[in-house]
Amino acid sequence: MRSILYIIAVILLVGWLLGVFAYSATGMIHVLLVLAVIALLLGVIRRA
Repeated sequence: MRSILYIIAVILLVGWLLGVFAYSATGMIHVLLVLAVIALLLGVIRRA
């Protein structure tokens, strides 16, 4: 389960970075960033 969360977090972070450089979907950029941070936090909390 941990590896799935990290894969999702990496995909969301890559999407966020692409959105930042493309300036195409400004609202989605922040949503992707928040989801990636939440996924990483859940991974850290579940590991501890």
